[in-house]
Amino acid sequence: MTPPPTSQPAVTVSVFTQRFSSTPLGARLARQLTLVQLHAWGIPHGSALSDTAAVIVAELAANAVTHGRVPGRDFELCLSHVPDVLLRIEVADTRAERRPPGHGEARNPAPLDETGRGLLLVDALADRWEVADRVSQGVALPGKTVRAELDLPR
Repeated sequence: MTPPPTSQPAVTVSVFTQRFSSTPLGARLARQLTLVQLHAWGIPHGSALSDTAAVIVAELAANAVTHGRVPGRDFELCLSHVPDVLLRIEVADTRAERRPPGHGEARNPAPLDETGRGLLLVDALADRWEVADRVSQGVALPGKTVRAELDLPR
């Protein structure tokens, strides 16, 4: 005799994807739209989670604009939210040959260096992060994606 099927609660995954110009303005808009989208998903503007996500997006978008820029090509932001479980932030650019160091590989900059702290911030704020090949709908594309995840309190 087989046991009756157990019902599992439905899981809703909300996704927001937007392309931005590979410019400082595009990076700034990515950060601002992240705050608007998180608020729409019930993560209030000014909360610790909202502020943390905004810093991560700002750093990843700035890196995409500064190090991943290919003239005439945009970068892409994708946010995925599973309520009470996870917030995933992905920033993809089209430059494959300039990959940042992976999780735990970022070096500490010298005290007077003006750059080099962005991924250290991501490393400190995200629960997990990685650099992956850029893929869209199962098709490999030129470039890379930096993915950061924040575990949400239950």
